[in-house]
Amino acid sequence: MVIKKLNTGLLLAFLLVSNVMCAQGSKPSPAATAEGTVNGAKITIKYSSPAVKGRKIWGGLVPYDAVWRAGANEATTFTTDKKIMVEGKALAAGSYSIYAIPGAKSWKIIFNSETGQWGTSHEGVTTRVPEKDVLAVTVSPVKSKTAEEHLKYTVTPKGFELVWENLAVPVAIK
Repeated sequence: MVIKKLNTGLLLAFLLVSNVMCAQGSKPSPAATAEGTVNGAKITIKYSSPAVKGRKIWGGLVPYDAVWRAGANEATTFTTDKKIMVEGKALAAGSYSIYAIPGAKSWKIIFNSETGQWGTSHEGVTTRVPEKDVLAVTVSPVKSKTAEEHLKYTVTPKGFELVWENLAVPVAIK
């Protein structure tokens, strides 16, 4: 009798753990990491990668002229192990949340000192605290070479780039 109860308990625990593991593996916006070196600085960008799924992204799902968490789920994080110049402006070594204000012709990329927060509140507003912004730069988006179903960051020898749908947003680093 005791063995039967123990086996039933183990089976239920196994099913619960299996369910949780399967659910985590099939996130609609899975976690991703981009890493690389720019002028000797190791750059790491951790983000969640949403999919287009037939939706209008720019000026639709991601509105123009409003703060966006630059990914899905948790706020996107950017880490550099050395001081760098982003679009000609100094950024100290450390970890930052990246926010963006997309526009049809230009984007503002914001580095914020608070990290680890969920990207939006229950009301759908970003969790960015503007007083914790340490750097903001303006960049110009371009048409991407290929259509990207999932949001993707890449670190290149010239900086980093956000690419999603039909748009690429390069950010220069020296």
